Amino acid sequence: MQISMFEASVPVFIRSLNNLAAILEKGAAHAEARKIDPAVLVGSRLFPDMFPLTRQVQIATDIAKGGASRLAGLQPPAYEDTEQTFAELIARVRRTVSYLETLKPAQIDGSEDRTITWPSRHGTRTLPGLRYLLQYVIPNVHFHVTTTYNILRHNGVELGKQDFLGPTTP
Repeated sequence: MQISMFEASVPVFIRSLNNLAAILEKGAAHAEARKIDPAVLVGSRLFPDMFPLTRQVQIATDIAKGGASRLAGLQPPAYEDTEQTFAELIARVRRTVSYLETLKPAQIDGSEDRTITWPSRHGTRTLPGLRYLLQYVIPNVHFHVTTTYNILRHNGVELGKQDFLGPTTP
């Protein structure tokens, strides 16, 4: 059985982002239950030279929507990076999932050899579609979702491996 570029991307991103939304909801509930200012958690970081939780979520959504869009030959939708609350971050994640759900297999399948060019912090980069997906997009989405999880876990939010993995579907 062969896996398609669509199956290796969009459903993977949707699952990760849905799990991210659930993790953020747990963070918000933790702050409320413990009477912690939620701004403390969304502004937290693991180390001084790392981005805070808000930026981790913004990057995770940007990479997911940007990666899928570019594989589909589309311009990614632009989002303002103004979120400062759990509710705003969760809304951004849900908006990204809704966008990803509009993409169809026919738009992405066959993009393995398509030249993908994208802006990065280090200038414009170019890779063939399959390498772009496997070496850049998937690892980056997982890194920023994992870092968000780790920031909240480090700050006492009761999260476990299953929160990161999410529900298993048949």
